[in-house]
Amino acid sequence: MRIRELLSTGRPSISFEFFPPKDGTAAQNLGHTISALHDLQPTYVSVTWGAGGSTRTKTTELVTHIKTDYGTDPMAHLTCVGATKAELREILQKFHQAGVENILALRGDPPKGETEFKATAGGFAYANELTAFIKREFDFCVGGACYPEKHIEAPDPETDLDNLKKKIDAGAEFLVSQLFFDNHMFFDFVARARRAGIGVPIVPGIMPITNLKQVERFTQMCGATIPLELHRELQRLQDDKNAVLSLGVAHATAQCVELLQRGAAGIHFYTLNKSPATRTILTALRAIHPPACQPAGAAVKNAQPTPAG
Repeated sequence: MRIRELLSTGRPSISFEFFPPKDGTAAQNLGHTISALHDLQPTYVSVTWGAGGSTRTKTTELVTHIKTDYGTDPMAHLTCVGATKAELREILQKFHQAGVENILALRGDPPKGETEFKATAGGFAYANELTAFIKREFDFCVGGACYPEKHIEAPDPETDLDNLKKKIDAGAEFLVSQLFFDNHMFFDFVARARRAGIGVPIVPGIMPITNLKQVERFTQMCGATIPLELHRELQRLQDDKNAVLSLGVAHATAQCVELLQRGAAGIHFYTLNKSPATRTILTALRAIHPPACQPAGAAVKNAQPTPAG
């Protein structure tokens, strides 16, 4: 089913993001994670595309596996990095043949060892170009990424919104946000996006903090920030892994509760291919906020469109 349709039911979506495993052990671990989280009946799941297209074959295989063996609606990430139009067309044809209906169109990060993005000859330089190409030649539901604290390469929030509007004009039907840890930044971003004429559903992306050094690396790469008081507490607890995990899960749970109460279109969990933290958060959400977090197959009565959706 198309994600745009899933987001129009009036029930907030719950989705998980996975990345293709690099070896047999990682593949086995991911299999356990997918099985554990599948029991929670997500609305859809997404599979990332490796830097420079390094895992493109594994992405295709994993998306097909999730679609065929679990019956869950998958969203395949696709980037402009290291691929020509002809190669992208071939990849999209494979997704179509596998029954995949949803694509997250991204520019992509520079390959490992490189600091600047360089468009491939015969390819695309921007996500809006990739989006337009997909919509012109295929019948996929296409989503895009958005950045509550602006894209790290954008000179200012206004330019970032202008670039985001180009994705919408090119055919993007929904947006998934970069991770953030301060809900005020997300709600402010949504308000600015609406004023700019961006009316598609905007799904907040949440990454539970389970390791301080790890999340510091992520935020440095993507330009997100950790609230000062939260960062100080994490630093104080950093030698106690269980304490860091507990605080990270508690903070993410509080984020999700507020996001849903204030009308967010859903929650997209960056799982890092692990299930315990996400499972704990979602279990708590379904106890605290049951109408908003029912499994994908649950019936919803008198559902209304969500303000942030």
